[in-house]
Amino acid sequence: MDKKLFKSILLIITYAVVLVMVLARLDVLAGGLGILLSVFKPLIIGFCLAFVLNRPCQFFFRLYSRGLDKTSARGAARPLAVLTSYLALIIVVVAIFSFVLPKLVESIQTFVLNLSGYIANAQNTINHLLEYLHLDIEQLDLSKLNTTLEGILNNALKFLSNLGPQIVEFTTGLVSIVVTGVLALVFSIYMLSGRDKLLGQCRRLLKTYVPAKVAGPISDVVSLTAATFTKFVTGQCIEACILGGLCTVGMLFIQPDYAPLIGVTVGASALIPVAGAYIGAILSAVLLLMVSPLKAFIFVIFLIILQQVEGNVIYPRVVGTSLGLPGIWVLAAVTVGGSLMGVPGILISVPIASVAYTLLRQDVRKRLDKPAA
Repeated sequence: MDKKLFKSILLIITYAVVLVMVLARLDVLAGGLGILLSVFKPLIIGFCLAFVLNRPCQFFFRLYSRGLDKTSARGAARPLAVLTSYLALIIVVVAIFSFVLPKLVESIQTFVLNLSGYIANAQNTINHLLEYLHLDIEQLDLSKLNTTLEGILNNALKFLSNLGPQIVEFTTGLVSIVVTGVLALVFSIYMLSGRDKLLGQCRRLLKTYVPAKVAGPISDVVSLTAATFTKFVTGQCIEACILGGLCTVGMLFIQPDYAPLIGVTVGASALIPVAGAYIGAILSAVLLLMVSPLKAFIFVIFLIILQQVEGNVIYPRVVGTSLGLPGIWVLAAVTVGGSLMGVPGILISVPIASVAYTLLRQDVRKRLDKPAA
């Protein structure tokens, strides 16, 4: 038998045996993976935190580098950038808990207090509509809906009111969470401050232990993945803040007492690709529909115009170009990601699909441009 053929057959048999063993012991592997992830949890959380703060840190680093270019303190640009990034994060968190959260609680309280009247108005409107259309249908009884919505909103209100104390109590009560948080913070600070050094070490390790034919593509894929995820996270967060803020301002002229609630709903739902805008619009419109059908109609028109302006004028100027992923791929990625991992799958599926689409497109172009033998 040919030696090369024998090696190929042996390799196929080995792969088949390993695959059967993996499928047979999938639960054991899943348990081992869970233990491994728990061990490296501080490192993973620290990496995610450093990844989120990387772009602000780079912005502050360039700013400080220009200011300290001709001084002896130029080496302090990186530590100052890291410190400023964490101060900005702390300011954002404090602002959310100090200003946004109380206003959101106040809006929910107002809605709960007026819920009975809203339900009665909605029921009268529906009954009048059925009577006007001469539909022979029994009148709707929305009393159970009132009780259900009151329970849901009261639980949400209780959760939001106790969110700060719960976080403090939960964090101080569990030593492991405190240790994990501290270690993650230390890891993230080290990753941000030693970014260039870490990248250089990773490149040297890759060149040393991986063949050149494989090291190049791996480096390209990692760079593409990092750039894609950075662009996606930054774009979605900025879009959510812009859309939520503008929606809040617009609601001040439509229904001022519910402006924070509608703004937070629309902004938070904007983080979800494709379906997020529709989810936020439907939830907000249903809420306003119980207050006033006319105001709900005005809000829908306002939100449609706002999304067009934000998507075509503001977002491209602030964020730049999109991920370049066709709409059908985005829809497929969101569907598959949501089915496999729920909300986290929806959030990470789009950048992963964008990386796969870019790599596939590059490979197809390379093969098409390659001259025939």
